[in-house]
Amino acid sequence: MKEERDELLKEFTPEQVAKLDEIIERYKSKPGSLIPVLEEAQMVLEYLPVSVQKRIANGLNLPFSRVFGVVTFYSFFTMTPRGRHTIRVCLGTACYVRGGKAIAEMLEKTLGVKEGQTTVDRRFTYETVRCLGACGLGPVVVIDNDVHGRMKPAKLKETLNNYQ
Repeated sequence: MKEERDELLKEFTPEQVAKLDEIIERYKSKPGSLIPVLEEAQMVLEYLPVSVQKRIANGLNLPFSRVFGVVTFYSFFTMTPRGRHTIRVCLGTACYVRGGKAIAEMLEKTLGVKEGQTTVDRRFTYETVRCLGACGLGPVVVIDNDVHGRMKPAKLKETLNNYQ
């Protein structure tokens, strides 16, 4: 248990680890509590690396494989840190032919990340999607919940500067 705590303290503050332990303690005797524990843990820690999953498995007396299986099955859970802002570039047919690919390439170059990655400063997480349902506005970039239609590579940097 001490090695487990030391491992967690490499990534998280003592306060965050204490909060995780509190969540586990609150649910440990309740059947079917894995998903609520994972949800609360992710809200506190922002992501669920293997070290956290092991702590949850031990605390709930579950096999690690069960915890890992749930985390990797549901797209809501993430095992890697995410940025403060999520950027989604549409690469559906309408957006793609109107310059979506150029937007995606410019974004990768500007941020220094590939699709699915988070910037080192954890400002942005970059994702691509196949359709956002706003084909008439293509190419479309969504940052958090803000839709930016008819995006141009020249307008991209200016738009990103609005998100600190």
